[in-house]
Formats: sequence, structure tokens, C-alpha cells
Amino acid sequence: MKKTAEQFRIIAERCRSIFEKKTRDYGTAWRILRPSSLTDQLYIKAKRIRSIEEKGKQRVADSVEEDYMGLINYSILALIQLELPEDSPLELPVEDTLQHYLRQLERSRELLEAKNHDYGEAWRDMRVSSITDLILQKLLRVRQIEDNEGQTLASEGLDANYLDIINYAIFALIKIEEQNASS
Repeated sequence: MKKTAEQFRIIAERCRSIFEKKTRDYGTAWRILRPSSLTDQLYIKAKRIRSIEEKGKQRVADSVEEDYMGLINYSILALIQLELPEDSPLELPVEDTLQHYLRQLERSRELLEAKNHDYGEAWRDMRVSSITDLILQKLLRVRQIEDNEGQTLASEGLDANYLDIINYAIFALIKIEEQNASS
């Protein structure tokens, strides 16, 4: 599991770097998005990945790896939106935004370590396409929870699903990198 922790750290740093650069370029314009809009953006990225997996080719230059990193960053945006009070300003200072980002990334890392301990890194035996399907399933769950105005009877809430999406996307990136290294 030490290998996974290091792989997580490397991928998380790449995602954080992209997030920071985009935050410096655009500010926190994403704050205008309603939770359902963030969910739809995540859904579009996951559907694109699945479409490319099924077709075996792509026409747009953006890589699947970039889309998985987008899933990570958009999920963190959603978690930040859930955390912030409704009366928070749309424009947040970059440093404050990065602190929110890092806090959500740390929550994801802690969850990954706990689940990896209990499941014995079972994700390493999965196909990347199955991981994509699980992300899509999580997004359909999120959409249903949103349609139910956040109410659940026996299920985890929105934040648990976003955290799982982050970790599944990291697993997919690890597997892709390992496949690329061995070929």
C-alpha cells in the first residue's frame, strides 16, 4: 500500500497544480455553478471516457488522463461548494481556495487508505473500464440524491459519492500509467 500512497501523492500533486493554475487564470468563476451543474460536468467527462473506451479511438485531442484529472478536480469543486455557506462570496482568494482544495484532497486520501486497508487493494484487479462504469454509477446516484433535494433514506450522501469518484479516478490513472509503463 506504500506504492499506492506514493502514486496517489504524485497524481494529487498534478491535479493540484492544474487547479492552482486555473484558479489563478479564472479566479473562482466555478462558484456560480449550482451543484447539479457540477454533477452534469462530471457526468459529461465520464461519458466521454466511456465513449472513447467503447469506440477505441477519439477525435478530440484532450486525453482520457486529462478527463480523469478533470473528474478529480470537479469533484473537489463540488465538495468545496457543499462545504461553503450559501452566503459565501463568489470570488474567493486563491490561497483560501487552495486550502479548501487541499482539505478535500486530504479527506479523499484518508478514505482511500481506509478502504484500501479493508479491501486489500482489490481495485488493482479491476479493468479501467469497470472503474469508469463505477464513476458513472456514482454520478447517477448523485443526480438522484440531488433530485431528492439531498434526502436519502439509507444511503451515503453527496460528499461520500464525490470522494469515491476522486479515488476511482486516481485508481484509473494509476492503472493507465502502469499499463503505459509496461508497454
